[in-house]
Amino acid sequence: MKMEAVLERYDLVVAVMAVGIVVRSLCPHLKDKWSDRPVVAVDSALSCAVPVVGGHHGANDLARLLALRLGLYAAITTATDSSGRPCLEEVAERLGASVLNMEASKTVNLAFLKEDVPVLRLKGPKIVLVDEDVAVLKSRGLVVGIGSRKGVEAREVLQAIDLALKDVGRSREEIGILATAWLKREEKGMREAAKALGKEMICLSAEILNSQSPVTASRASDLGLAGVAEPAVLALANRLIFPKKAYGRVTVAIGE
Repeated sequence: MKMEAVLERYDLVVAVMAVGIVVRSLCPHLKDKWSDRPVVAVDSALSCAVPVVGGHHGANDLARLLALRLGLYAAITTATDSSGRPCLEEVAERLGASVLNMEASKTVNLAFLKEDVPVLRLKGPKIVLVDEDVAVLKSRGLVVGIGSRKGVEAREVLQAIDLALKDVGRSREEIGILATAWLKREEKGMREAAKALGKEMICLSAEILNSQSPVTASRASDLGLAGVAEPAVLALANRLIFPKKAYGRVTVAIGE
């Protein structure tokens, strides 16, 4: 099968051949980093996996998977990964968002090598002018706000989320991100629940939570907060579709 046909047919490609051969085969078919098919080259001795194209779009993860399953060495060469730093594509994926101005990725990823690039949320209606070094992300999926009592277990959190989703006729697959208060960042049950769902949990500061106007009173006022679940949703979603509701030791609110 010719390389062009392979690239059209498969989402990820493992090419068992020398990197040079892969490069020469790919060159006529390369367009841009956002549409090029992720390709990993593996040597004939099955000792090394080299992401050739699409490192931040699946090739790096594929190389790591080959390393885990087959014992290969994953030769990751993208700058942010080599430095143990995040990248724009990774942040977008964790937030359940898509990058609108893809041309900003190079500048933003270079910035990640030097510093923590802040992620800001602007709620409309607004008209926003941005420079070329500002990446604009469009969120997708539901925002699930979570509050809990101290020491809550992961099963309680997952059960509460499932019950809330059922109440609004939605499913786990529709979740974009989870959100809670910064003071819950070390809550083991919350972290384990997020991991079980395969979703990023955003921990918001008291300033962000208190800048919202929740519709339901909260016991979090004892901690100096306007609330947790509801304000977290209001800070990140376009609208609240399910006000805060308590399920045992867990409270859940949902927005989109």
